[in-house]
Amino acid sequence: MKKKSLWIFVLTFFIWLSAGCTNPFAPKFVENTDATSTISDLKTVDGVFQNMQYSYTFKDTLIYGEFISQDFVFTYRDYEQGFDVSWGRDDEMKATYGLFQNAQRIELIWNNIILSSMDSLNANIIRGFNLTITYNPTNIDRADGRVNLALKKDASTEKWQIVRWIDESNF
Repeated sequence: MKKKSLWIFVLTFFIWLSAGCTNPFAPKFVENTDATSTISDLKTVDGVFQNMQYSYTFKDTLIYGEFISQDFVFTYRDYEQGFDVSWGRDDEMKATYGLFQNAQRIELIWNNIILSSMDSLNANIIRGFNLTITYNPTNIDRADGRVNLALKKDASTEKWQIVRWIDESNF
């Protein structure tokens, strides 16, 4: 009887050991190998805005990069220097990555579309927004304003991407 109990104990121990330290209540991590997966369909302009809001909320540069064109240009007004500053896609991705890494929380709220002109391959959208960036509980930045976006639709994939972003905010 003692041998049987010992074998059950040893067998149970090895089963437990082979399972490792797996938490049965935690979901398994599944790596996303589809680099083109987005949250909303980029085949609509609204899908670009939804994906941008998602990427800011969850600080996801992979999703963000999907709707930023290779020939992207970002422009903002440097009020202290008195001139406009522009940069391309590489600098945009670095700046966004830095923002996502340094913020504890980001909330982007899209407001009304002020101006919209669109054809089958190009769109110009001016839209209001509210952005709250929480770095820590005592360091919170808020920006209100408008984005002035030029988007183009890739004829082969039928997905929209931002090619020009003019920041018209109070930041």
